[in-house]
Amino acid sequence: MHDFLYQRPTQLPEASQWAKEHVDYKLLAGGMSLIPSLKMRLSQPAGLIDLSAIDALKGVRIEGDELIIKAMTPHAEVAIDKNVRQGIRALCELAAGIGDPLVRNRGTIGGSLANADPAACYPSAVLALNATIKTNQREIAADQFFLGLFETALHPGEIITEIRFPKPKAAAYWKFRQPASRFSLVGVFVAQTNTGVRVAITGAADTVFRHTEAEQRLNVQFHPSALKGLFMSEKNMNSDIHASAQYRAHCIDVITERAVAMALNLPPQKES
Repeated sequence: MHDFLYQRPTQLPEASQWAKEHVDYKLLAGGMSLIPSLKMRLSQPAGLIDLSAIDALKGVRIEGDELIIKAMTPHAEVAIDKNVRQGIRALCELAAGIGDPLVRNRGTIGGSLANADPAACYPSAVLALNATIKTNQREIAADQFFLGLFETALHPGEIITEIRFPKPKAAAYWKFRQPASRFSLVGVFVAQTNTGVRVAITGAADTVFRHTEAEQRLNVQFHPSALKGLFMSEKNMNSDIHASAQYRAHCIDVITERAVAMALNLPPQKES
């Protein structure tokens, strides 16, 4: 690591002011991605603004038909929170499958979204559930938030404060994980919402994306059988040492059916 300044504000206005005045500083949430990049000198900010002491950025609550998760809430808390389990059980299951115990206890939902790793789990939930990302400056719809590889709509110094999830009629997340990192080789989040079915894919491309062809079929019939004969193109899929583009495309076909079956509490469909 190289030398840098370190600030640990206890109030959001203080953090916002520091971020506004020092655009060359990095915001530190759980640090599960930032700290390793600092160690390898891939990131060399002039300073860090640690958000971990801001209690106003932590917690979960339900307001009407929405589940609100504060940005600095760790994955481990999301996994066991009774409000999450009551409102969107699929989020509990997603959070419980992230990384290892260290990652789940230190990593945060806001940090994951701001980092926008193409294989992260939370982006698929945010996109499929049509969530709203609230910051210290504005509200951003899920469809406008993820722009590309590690790229979001956040402005420099903008701080995620909470994520507002509309409660779905049914939802499920299924991922085929890379054994060492537990990141998604392919992850599929399916949600039947009041405005229609949404399907989001993570791990397969440069950024999370919606599977619109699956959505169209599932809006006609929300059942795994509706997806029979639907094949994802390998075009624009990632190809690396872990899986080829063709393999990832095939995984999307299989896992989307399984996620729908899970959302309906049906046994997984056998691959034909």
